[in-house]
Amino acid sequence: MAQWDGKSRGTVLGYKIFVFFIKKAGIKSAYFILYFVAAYYFFFLKKSNRSIFYYFKERLGYSYFKSKKMVFMSYYTFGQTILDKVSISAGMQNRFTYEFDGVEILKKLLEEKKGGVLISAHIGNFEIAEHFFSEIDVDFQINLVTTDLEHSAIKNYLEKISKKSSIKLILIKDDLSHIFEINAALARNELVCFTGDRYFEGVKSLTEELLGQEAKFPAGPFLIASRLKVPVVFVYVMKEANLHYHLYTREAQVNHRNEKALLKEYTQSLESMLKEYPLQWFNYFDFWVQSKESKSK
Repeated sequence: MAQWDGKSRGTVLGYKIFVFFIKKAGIKSAYFILYFVAAYYFFFLKKSNRSIFYYFKERLGYSYFKSKKMVFMSYYTFGQTILDKVSISAGMQNRFTYEFDGVEILKKLLEEKKGGVLISAHIGNFEIAEHFFSEIDVDFQINLVTTDLEHSAIKNYLEKISKKSSIKLILIKDDLSHIFEINAALARNELVCFTGDRYFEGVKSLTEELLGQEAKFPAGPFLIASRLKVPVVFVYVMKEANLHYHLYTREAQVNHRNEKALLKEYTQSLESMLKEYPLQWFNYFDFWVQSKESKSK
């Protein structure tokens, strides 16, 4: 399996062009330019095309031609979520509408004063979640457990044009000191968020079935969440039509020290989201343990 390398594509110039169009002509005009960007990815990024085509054809069971169309639309949708994130971070959140499903779970979680663990995935647009929480007047601190492998030039540019995020980052470190930071955040009744769907070489993994085929998942989020004796919630922020977003929160049933059961519940939750929003799966690498026959198609 070709695990994710931790880096996304793109250039600072590309981001600047889109930001210019967003500010001068609106978000939907920038969406139009995305058709050309998506076409470039569709014709020239053979490796990611093969991976996302496999998802549509083999895992969702679409026809050959529908799968090809969905590959293009996947790039286009992914581009939209990036532009939405840039727009919202730059103070244009009032151009979007929001819908909340299960927010009472988060409120109840905070009332227990134990902190809590959120587990999301690289689907939809979770990075705009903090703006959802400000809309519903839920006041708490989110700590995002992440790597620090994104392209620094792009990151620096986005930080210049965006409002300062309230989300704290806990960087994964070889010496495991991030474990102490996680425990300290929970002790302050804060939320700690993981993404549970990207496995890196050299990191302990767990295997579970997703959409009818085994895949590797990072063990860390599920090991930690199943041992801390705090509430665990699956959270997704999904894009819908007309600049509308839908926040889903689902409480997990956690058996102490049973990380495999938690992973199973996570994959079932993830499957339900993917069946409703098939275009918002944004893992453009060989996610599943594929046979040679499947890879050669």
